[in-house]
Amino acid sequence: MLETDLIIDTELSKMHLEEALDFLHKFYILPQPDLFKNVSKTVEDKVGVLSYTATDPENKWEARIKIRATNPFQVKFTTTSTTPNLDHELDVLKEDILIGLHTFEDAIRQSTLYFAWVEGEDIIPEAPPTRRKKASFRMFGSNMILIYLLFFGVNLVLFLLLGVIAAIIAILALQFVIVLFSDRLLLRTSDWRITSDNPRVHILEYQLPLEEYQKFQEKFNENIIIKMKEEIYQKSLGVGLTPTCELGEETFQEYGFHCQPDLKVSKVVDVYSIVQEAASKFNIAMPQVAVSNTMIPNAAATGPSPNRGLVLITTGLLVQLEEDEILSVIGHEMGHLSGRDPLILFSIISAEFLMRFTILFPLVALSPFIYLIVALGVIFFVAKFFETRADLLSAMKIGQPQVLANALRKIGYQRLHAERISPTRLPSWVNFDPHPPIYFRIDRLESMKSPPEVKNPFIRSARDVVNGFKRTLGL
Repeated sequence: MLETDLIIDTELSKMHLEEALDFLHKFYILPQPDLFKNVSKTVEDKVGVLSYTATDPENKWEARIKIRATNPFQVKFTTTSTTPNLDHELDVLKEDILIGLHTFEDAIRQSTLYFAWVEGEDIIPEAPPTRRKKASFRMFGSNMILIYLLFFGVNLVLFLLLGVIAAIIAILALQFVIVLFSDRLLLRTSDWRITSDNPRVHILEYQLPLEEYQKFQEKFNENIIIKMKEEIYQKSLGVGLTPTCELGEETFQEYGFHCQPDLKVSKVVDVYSIVQEAASKFNIAMPQVAVSNTMIPNAAATGPSPNRGLVLITTGLLVQLEEDEILSVIGHEMGHLSGRDPLILFSIISAEFLMRFTILFPLVALSPFIYLIVALGVIFFVAKFFETRADLLSAMKIGQPQVLANALRKIGYQRLHAERISPTRLPSWVNFDPHPPIYFRIDRLESMKSPPEVKNPFIRSARDVVNGFKRTLGL
């Protein structure tokens, strides 16, 4: 008999903890009666507990699972087996619970009011994860690759206006300017700057029932919400206090709105100190730090050199992750800065662009569309080497590969679930995305039982990506 524990941090308010157990019971356990048996929901020490048994169809192993609805959730696995190693089976059971809880959290977020402030900065509304914002983050991602590729669409216009030679020079010059000033471009897309004088982001959450959330939206428009935020700011940060749910409740009541105490969550994140710690571990200059007030969980970094970089973080990332997870994600972004990835990728794309009109031109003339698809596929596949190296550098420098894996699982659980249930993982390798499949990144990080020591992180990462792709092909 073997016992293992799993701790799952959550942003859920107190009232939603037991509801999460009900969600797991209804949508995860009940639909799989052949796998899960002996299901019970009890109360121990005033805490809801969901217990069940997972069994192997061939009766080679059995796992008794107990989930306590505390914050963080406490999960205990007690296993018996006639086989020597159950690591894979336990990993699947753990990941199912994690995906289920993150799915429930995501449902709660759809009816959550978020209020965030940075002292001394403008008061602006929180942006939901719209398609426009998602596209913006894909464009201004950690390696800026997509903004470079956008120039493919304007090539024809420049060729018509300037001629072949002049157009090539103009395009390359424009791309170089983008790289040179990428930190300033990314800063302009942000909402707040984080400095040593205003290092913290203050966040209040009100996780309302859907009906109350809809009533709030119907009653209060964006202008009134801004007024609420301003009044809470004046009662707190404006007089040297930290914003609290109680202060927010006072303001809400003035506008005729009431929130139950158990539905509130408050959080303060010292973003500047986290980025400063990551920069110190990478031994590079402190980058500029900015925040985008959107609920999309994301981070990005860019800049022409490690000593002139910028890190952009969203409030969504700060809401969903714990501080050690945020640090490891920032470590990934520092990996891009320290490796000069924006400049290297610019060089790769520029080299392909020049070759397209010289030694590769006969292939382009033969089939421009097929050439472009293949060229983009190769560029995105090579970009996966740099993303994988950034993961490895974070694991080496920050020293928390397991924590980074957990952060990726939290913010990418939907993609992880899609990759798990897909009949083949090949599309997640060959799509136009600079990131490798998330299952590959998580498995790779979790295989690092301690901070790795690697002489050449890029060669190691490139080899890992190629091997991961070959395994998908069954080679």
